Amino acid sequence: MPEEVYEGTILLGEGLDAVDGRLVVEDGVVTGIEEGQVSTDHWICPAFFNAHTHLGDTVAMDCATFGNLSDLVTPPDGLKHRILRATPRDRLVAGMQASLDVMAATGTAGFADFREGGPDGVLALREALEGSPLHPFILGRDGGEGPGDGVGISSVRDVADADDQVARARAAGKAVAFHAGEKDPDDIDEALAYDPDLLVHCTHATDRHLRAIADAGIPIAVCVRSNWTLGVTTGAGHPPLKKMLEFGCSPLLGTDNVMFVQPDMLSEMAFVETVTRLPPPEIMRAAVKGAELTGRSYFIEEGKKAHFTIINTSRSNLRFSTDPVASIVKRTGRNDLLETVINTQTE
Repeated sequence: MPEEVYEGTILLGEGLDAVDGRLVVEDGVVTGIEEGQVSTDHWICPAFFNAHTHLGDTVAMDCATFGNLSDLVTPPDGLKHRILRATPRDRLVAGMQASLDVMAATGTAGFADFREGGPDGVLALREALEGSPLHPFILGRDGGEGPGDGVGISSVRDVADADDQVARARAAGKAVAFHAGEKDPDDIDEALAYDPDLLVHCTHATDRHLRAIADAGIPIAVCVRSNWTLGVTTGAGHPPLKKMLEFGCSPLLGTDNVMFVQPDMLSEMAFVETVTRLPPPEIMRAAVKGAELTGRSYFIEEGKKAHFTIINTSRSNLRFSTDPVASIVKRTGRNDLLETVINTQTE
């Protein structure tokens, strides 16, 4: 591949330090970062990783969603599960492809999906991914850990065979993830007992839980818009993002069910900032770090593979911003995005 050169204000490393200059990419790898005056209004920021999705739910988008959390999404007979069972496979695949396109168009380079439907459900998502540059991390259910990257388990109280599911995943050297603490804190200890690789939600985690999660080094995929939409929170303290950071946890941002929330990390970051008032760099880091689940880093550093998004500030009032990180987190939309560069080579 020829050398590619990108000019603009570059958000470097995990610190997201804004530096004007040129980014040199050869064979999909950042080979040079040359500071200096630039002639464009572009911002170059790390690509995003959506740390929790249910892409199959695209076929249930904005249907009548009356009822509580259990009625809507709890297996095996929540509304979403009934809709998924009744959906023809070709429509399911087409729906997931459409949501993959939304993610790619909004600066996302990878995602972690809880995939329903057993092994065939995982294979349906792999079919949807054909031709897509996005990096998947697929956590299957009901035996889906076989063709998947691991197992994605609902709350411990929702499944009777968590021991068997975890044992199969561990025997295959694959990841284990749990939903925990979404509607209350009562299932977090049981999830922690399995020493998972990822926890999802922890909306109602206590200080004791957060200490244990931090000590174990388990990342937490938080889904703030989904939590508000489903009525399991109405305040900035749930999920306790500020405390997660204070205790040394590693929060990751996800959008959760496409049934309720568009898989758009730009919108997710803006909502999180509005609700939590956390510093924008903390929010952006949480929107990027999930790539580590796939063994990648999306942070822009010399010698690292290239995964970044180019924002054309001249298309809007963004050109008057004096703080690119804050403006990307709080007010950038998909129309501001010029290009997302994704290294598709196997890592």
